[in-house]
Amino acid sequence: MNVLVIGSGGREHAICRTFSKSPGVTRLFCANGNAGIAQVAECVPARPDDIYALADFASKNAIDLTFVGGETSLAIGIVDEFESRGLRIIGPGKEAAQLEASKSFAKDFMARHGVPTAKFTTSHSPAFAILELESGDFGDENSPVVVKADGLAAGKGVVVAKNRAEAVGAIKEMADLVGTAAAEKIVLEECMFGREVSLLMFADGEDFALMPPTRDHKRIGEGDTGPNTGGMGTITDASLLTADELQTIIDTMIRPTLHGCIREGFRFRGIMFLGLMMTAQGPKLLEYNVRFGDPETQAILVRLETDLVDICEAMLDGTLGSEDIKWRQGSSACVVLASDGYPQKPRTGDIISGLENVGEIEVFHAGTSKDEAGNYVTSGGRVLGVTATGDDLAEALSTAYSAVTKISFDGMQYRRDIGK
Repeated sequence: MNVLVIGSGGREHAICRTFSKSPGVTRLFCANGNAGIAQVAECVPARPDDIYALADFASKNAIDLTFVGGETSLAIGIVDEFESRGLRIIGPGKEAAQLEASKSFAKDFMARHGVPTAKFTTSHSPAFAILELESGDFGDENSPVVVKADGLAAGKGVVVAKNRAEAVGAIKEMADLVGTAAAEKIVLEECMFGREVSLLMFADGEDFALMPPTRDHKRIGEGDTGPNTGGMGTITDASLLTADELQTIIDTMIRPTLHGCIREGFRFRGIMFLGLMMTAQGPKLLEYNVRFGDPETQAILVRLETDLVDICEAMLDGTLGSEDIKWRQGSSACVVLASDGYPQKPRTGDIISGLENVGEIEVFHAGTSKDEAGNYVTSGGRVLGVTATGDDLAEALSTAYSAVTKISFDGMQYRRDIGK
């Protein structure tokens, strides 16, 4: 089987690494990949958003299965284009991808299908969003409020404002932060309080299979301080959700979502990511993602024991309900090593040392390239995801952090409180 993975970050390295272990995979390609991915796959110089060139490549190279890593390709219809050519691909179609591509579409969908979420309103311009805030529907001038850009924003389009003045400032700055198109509409939400947990699942349109619950650490600084990032580390651990909480999420969110997709004329097939807030009133849905998260993927896939090819085939064939997916017992942890200046202005070109000293532990490359001398160098904000498993969370964290101490590059920054 020939497999193509689309993307270039740590998530895609983890996906490629998992496919590379499958005995059924004869050739593995990644578009466009990175220096670490090149260890396990043939990197293809094609942009993830050039869906027609990617479909041409898949046709010409007899690709049997394509796996989409990021949201941009899905939002612009890569699945529809591939399927129109008879190519097998994992991911939702363009219509279903709106669950992530448009915050307002997602919130209206939740409301239509009774999925518990925060109180919200959608404003069709930043100016109207400010008027909405001043109406008092989201509390007085001292009340916290969440400001979201409607469109895709690479993790930068959500601001949890401490008060009305901060929210107004976030609205005014949103277009500069994420682009005019993404910030054309603004979603305002009440600020919910509780534990944040992420729950991912495989879905074939009707059936689903859950992955281990996970928790990401978004802010750059320890103690959850500083600006948001794409993710500074993540854990998987059974203690994140009780059996009762998990059943509530299945009954009030997962089944209504999948059934809602069917009723609205688009089945959801691929990876669904539920961002959850465990409030005093029960679980509520923060957002949908329609693909693997990053760095959640790294911590999840190191625990997967079932062949990923078999899972993909079951999703495509509609037989996921009969697939017995097995996971390594215990926990896992991923610690992200980031460049100096990240997330504002990451520095690149610094030589990375010590990768040969980490032993069997998985180090997934997110932003790396090679210089003329063959050294790995930094080429992005998030550089590496140092990932380990353990019989419990303490062991997984200890193993990951021990490996972190063996790696270095100028300006390297990371959080020392992942999992705390």
